[in-house]
Amino acid sequence: MNRVRVKIQRLPEGRGLPLPHYMTEHAAGMDLSCADEEVSILPGGSVLVSTGFAVAVPPGYEAQIRPRSGLAAKRGLTIPNAPGTIDADYRGPVKVILMNLGPEPVTISRGDRIAQMVIAPVVQAEWEEVTALPDTERGDGGFGHTGR
Repeated sequence: MNRVRVKIQRLPEGRGLPLPHYMTEHAAGMDLSCADEEVSILPGGSVLVSTGFAVAVPPGYEAQIRPRSGLAAKRGLTIPNAPGTIDADYRGPVKVILMNLGPEPVTISRGDRIAQMVIAPVVQAEWEEVTALPDTERGDGGFGHTGR
């Protein structure tokens, strides 16, 4: 398994909380905890939740913030911009936008696991402007074209 060293700074609101961590040996995502005391999310509403840390992702990588499947299935919570991206040059606090798609208000408390963070490699594209694109069997068929 590949590993990359990522610097992390615990912020004052993160004192006493675990740093992001893998729950199993082969997990891709690290669990993130809520650093706020208590947050209520009304049906259809969204809130910005603090994790209590900042990171210095190395160049060539990003940190992706993803929903936790259990929160989505059991409580209707998701991350509307999933996956959220933390770029290698961002140094501010890591926060998570949580949205309640369920029918009931949901309360999140300090220390609750709210999201996952995946460290992933990044490839930057270099554009090559052309007058026409090469042909393929599919061509410009889209939006259900292959579903027939």
